[in-house]
Amino acid sequence: MTERVILLEGIDPVLLFGPANRLLDQIQGYFPKIKIIARGNELKCVGEAEEVSLFAGKMEALLDYYRHFNRIDENDLERLLVDEDHMRTASSGDFEDALVFGTNGKPVRARTVNQLLLVKDYSANDLIIAEGPAGTGKTYTAIALAVRALKNHEVKKIVLTRPAVEAGERLGFLPGDMKDKLDPYLQPLYDALHDMIPGRKLEQWIEDGTVQIAPLAFMRGRTLENSFVILDEAQNATINQLKMFLTRMGMNSKFILTGDTTQIDLPRRSDSGLLQAIRLLTGIEGISVIRFDERDIVRHRLVKHIVRAYDTEEKNQKEDKNN
Repeated sequence: MTERVILLEGIDPVLLFGPANRLLDQIQGYFPKIKIIARGNELKCVGEAEEVSLFAGKMEALLDYYRHFNRIDENDLERLLVDEDHMRTASSGDFEDALVFGTNGKPVRARTVNQLLLVKDYSANDLIIAEGPAGTGKTYTAIALAVRALKNHEVKKIVLTRPAVEAGERLGFLPGDMKDKLDPYLQPLYDALHDMIPGRKLEQWIEDGTVQIAPLAFMRGRTLENSFVILDEAQNATINQLKMFLTRMGMNSKFILTGDTTQIDLPRRSDSGLLQAIRLLTGIEGISVIRFDERDIVRHRLVKHIVRAYDTEEKNQKEDKNN
């Protein structure tokens, strides 16, 4: 039997292990062959030498992650302790660089392998398509890149847009003028911006047009130069709308499309321009297509299991239909 002690230097064990050691119990569940004992600022593990060595290596990466992000939850544990790709990336230090600092002073960083891939591909490509399930941070990471580009004077303005299509709802039934009707569709974009730009500064930038938030239909006829442009919920843009949007790209502009092809709210799935864009544009130099998956989900840990359950149901229905 081998015994090893890991020092939790500069880390509050209560915050790391959660209320009533909930996260510590989860860590123990991933390593059933060793015994883990937490005492003060020490973490002792006892077991076979190979298992103890594996545990110590993964704990060091987990502690580095905690020091960088000042937080950890069930999702982070699962990614770090189960996903080897995520563990290797965390150990390499690639997650360390902050994209921007939020209004609360905390750094906004890529937190998953595919979020990091989005950040890296941004440097080499002018058009990026980020497709994957809800809660994977596609749009949030894209907006962080946009805010960084604006602050670094790489672009002159940020343009955020979404198609005004939602599940079973129509604009005409909503109260108020056109702005009142559209704002609920655009609110998630406002929320992300408020996390990264102080309120007064954001209001100023919206007033002078440095930051523009508008429904997709308002993009027609424009040429977007020196701009960072994000189309969110791209799966709900029709084929013609998406073609129109993509041809708005002007000189010195970056375009990012984010969407989830499992949540298409158009009358027919085949009407989605995102499906066609992924098929037509994959492999073209200067265009990157990134497939996010359930490993990237950074919301409540149950979201991952919900996505997995729906994906399994859809797969089973397709198999039954083919049989």
